[in-house]
Amino acid sequence: MTKRPDVRRGFRLLKFIKTAILGTALGLTYCGTASANDNLTAKQIVPKISAGGYVIYFRHAATEKDYADQVSADPNNCSTQRTLSETGWRQAELIRNSFAKLGIPVGAVVSSQYCRAWQTAKLAFGTYRKDPALNFEPSEEYTADQVEKMKRQVVPMLSSPPAKGTNTVIVGHDDPFEAATGIYPEPQGVAYIVQPKPDGGFAILGSIAPSQWRDIVSGLN
Repeated sequence: MTKRPDVRRGFRLLKFIKTAILGTALGLTYCGTASANDNLTAKQIVPKISAGGYVIYFRHAATEKDYADQVSADPNNCSTQRTLSETGWRQAELIRNSFAKLGIPVGAVVSSQYCRAWQTAKLAFGTYRKDPALNFEPSEEYTADQVEKMKRQVVPMLSSPPAKGTNTVIVGHDDPFEAATGIYPEPQGVAYIVQPKPDGGFAILGSIAPSQWRDIVSGLN
């Protein structure tokens, strides 16, 4: 899987600067690129989300290739985009089965307009609504304004409490999440567990990789 190291380095540096300047103003509960609560294991997280009250941000499931298609892709035309691979389909189905077996309550499900995101949402949760606020900015090397725009659009989603007794599920992408949190979400299909705070901020409790769901479910037996 080919990464974009030069772009990533520039993006991370920009994120460090933006986080230092904007973090306090936005009231986010994290410092730099690490969350204050980013130390719970996957198995420690499950009892919490089983009670509801969290935002679960999934990076879409695995695709055939990993490259920056947002420059030329039409979000409404799957043929212009990266789409899910067979592995990605299996990951989404594993998430669906795991949520059912673990009894994790789901309320609103929100996806970007990109096919790999809403396909993940559809396979894993059945229902979803698309929100363009979760889309990439149409560039491979982001400007400061583009990073700030992605951050401004995603932060309110991460800090909004879900309906009582449920979790809000977001299925989106890597760069918008990194813009909002300073954390690059790897691998594809990873879920970050976000706790909205009463002051309008949020804390990240930890993450669950797609390969971990099977082990968590097996632990119930």
